[in-house]
Amino acid sequence: HVYLSFSVFSPSNVKVDVPNKFGFTALMVAAQRGYTRLVKILISHGTDVNLQNGSGKDSLMLACYAGHLDVVKYLRRHGASWDTRDLGGCTALHWAADGGHCDVIEWMIGDGCEVDVVDAGSRWTPLMRVSAVSGNREVASLLIDAGADVNVKDKDGKTPLMVAVLNNHEELVQLLLDRGADASVKNEFGKGVLEMARVFDRQVGMLLLPNVLSLLEERKRKQMPKKSSIR
Repeated sequence: HVYLSFSVFSPSNVKVDVPNKFGFTALMVAAQRGYTRLVKILISHGTDVNLQNGSGKDSLMLACYAGHLDVVKYLRRHGASWDTRDLGGCTALHWAADGGHCDVIEWMIGDGCEVDVVDAGSRWTPLMRVSAVSGNREVASLLIDAGADVNVKDKDGKTPLMVAVLNNHEELVQLLLDRGADASVKNEFGKGVLEMARVFDRQVGMLLLPNVLSLLEERKRKQMPKKSSIR
């Protein structure tokens, strides 16, 4: 719970930015829970929309992750920034991608949010996060439509396709291949996605979905140069 000190004597004495032990202010809690009316009241009393909690998340990130579009719009109108980063270097779009709320993501993109922004750790874009976490095809499609690079590489040279394969996201693998993902790209160790998948199977002892492997093998066959019939 977040406690506010409201004076019965004067509105000027209201303390709206007092955080709880986790660093959450009242605005952060209201944004996370979608309490639009409370968000408006707090902002009208001078709350700082850009304060960050103990993990570096601000109210905008929390609202984007939770899918509260009205709150997101209101925070943006009152100075919240797309460029703010949490302690891991993630932006609001990274968290929106994790949350999977397409209406929020679509509005963010229309509002000028950068789609290929990278975090500070693995150098993951929002599309890479989708490949690793949810495998949400609709979110990935929105990001790609907005210009997300399907062949972007993280700090280890992995592409969204590689990450999606290793996480068994079959529908996303198909989407990425259909939208231009290059299955011949190598990571920093010289391994392609099909080889990575097979090694992963052997080392971890977890079978990938048969359809994922068949998709990759089919794509590899299509990319192989055809033998000439001329003698």
